[in-house]
Amino acid sequence: MSQDFTFHIKRIRFDENYRPADNTRTTTNFANLARGESRQQNLRNALTMIDNRFNTLAHWDNPTADRYAVELDIITGELRVGDGGEGDAFPAIEVLKTTIVDRSTGKRIEGMVGNNFSSYVRDYDFSVWLSEHNKDRAEFGIPEGFGDLHGKLFKLFVNSEAYREAFRKPPVICLSVSSSKVYRRTENRHPVLGVEYENNESSLTDFYFDKMGLQVRYFMPPNAVAPLAFYFSGDLLSDYTDLELISAISTMETFQKIYRPEIYNANSAAGKTYQPSLKHQDYSLTRIVYDREERSQLAVEQGRFTERHFIKPYQALLRDWSASYAL
Repeated sequence: MSQDFTFHIKRIRFDENYRPADNTRTTTNFANLARGESRQQNLRNALTMIDNRFNTLAHWDNPTADRYAVELDIITGELRVGDGGEGDAFPAIEVLKTTIVDRSTGKRIEGMVGNNFSSYVRDYDFSVWLSEHNKDRAEFGIPEGFGDLHGKLFKLFVNSEAYREAFRKPPVICLSVSSSKVYRRTENRHPVLGVEYENNESSLTDFYFDKMGLQVRYFMPPNAVAPLAFYFSGDLLSDYTDLELISAISTMETFQKIYRPEIYNANSAAGKTYQPSLKHQDYSLTRIVYDREERSQLAVEQGRFTERHFIKPYQALLRDWSASYAL
């Protein structure tokens, strides 16, 4: 039944002139920065932070720390159901694609695809389905089949002809570590990813991304103050070049400094045992305007949007397709 679902890829450059499309999730990291009176300054500052962090990590043959620039494209995987045309496409998945510009040689180098991850169906799962399932319950629980449909849609996207024609490698998603878990430093060190951390208990996000076919490892890059969670398939350390890994770190560490400064812009680094906290007070703010409370409210609105325009209209088809598509 996979012929009932077709992915098409759209690209839009994320730069200081970026304006979110009407169907872009407004909770998405990059869309948040492009709103309000400070939109252009927000974008300019964020992009400068990304370039600076990239050059700090890619320090070899880079004596003035300005050899590289990072270009970002927003990649939207539009899902068309049946014979639906472009106007009926649902913006199922959004990720970021990095391109590295070597100012010394003039070359453009492929960077990482993935980085940020945005999904309307995930909004529905967490902000509507999971919330309603736990309403008035004494103990938190996960509904049966939670994440199955989303995981299968993601796998369909990555294995689609549209994705394979556009990108050479599977995506790597880079997220914040969970504030409900404890992480412990290991002796494993990577020259780019940094020191590896481990935890003994999977988070709900780990469970959800496992449904997407992605495993997780936690690394704190050089000169960072907290580990990042890297979700990937295959081998994170050998499947990607140093510059690809640096493009993911510089991009997503910048976003996390803006959105979770208590963790990623803290004034002290994670120790051997580390539990991140959004209640931490010893941190610095970036010069970028961001409303975290509004973002949480919008997630619920977008979950309801998904319910009205995707889950309910195609409920029978989605149920039958999901039952026939093996995870």
